Amino acid sequence: MSDADTVRAALGQSAEWHRTVAAQRADAIAEAASRLREALARGRRVLVFGNGGSATDAQHFATELVGQYGRGPGRRALPAIALTADSAIVTAVANDLGFEQVFVRQLQALGEAGDVAVAITTSGMSANVVAALGAARARGLTTIALTGRDGGEAGRLADVHVNVPAAETPRVQEVHRTILHVWCELIEQEL
Repeated sequence: MSDADTVRAALGQSAEWHRTVAAQRADAIAEAASRLREALARGRRVLVFGNGGSATDAQHFATELVGQYGRGPGRRALPAIALTADSAIVTAVANDLGFEQVFVRQLQALGEAGDVAVAITTSGMSANVVAALGAARARGLTTIALTGRDGGEAGRLADVHVNVPAAETPRVQEVHRTILHVWCELIEQEL
């Protein structure tokens, strides 16, 4: 296969997964956006987390909410925190309490009833993400899981589950990034 063929195949697969998710998951995506919008309108926070590429997606989403996505500087800053961003907290908790607790501990410190916890996981099975969703639910946060594959335990724990049913991590991450941008668009339309 030539390099150009590889490019066409990857972009074609990504486009196909985008079409599949648009057809099958639009209602769940809209429901998640509605929950995020309602919480932000009440002055609540969005706490977002994930591992690896999903950690960077968490930081990207928080950045779009705090900064601006598309509406220019007139939009108020929205309270969003990526629980992946503070390397001192992540490494201290991982060292002292175990990696499974890195997001749990931050949710216990920062999360309050009415906030929204957004878990991003391509497998749906990351132990620290699953534990954090349980901790968020226990504290009265709304939980949203953005998952891949079959959604795993993370999908089962969430109040709103948005699943990209692809098995290939790169394809899942590509659609996740688009969903995060769609959430930003829907949030900004109302706020």
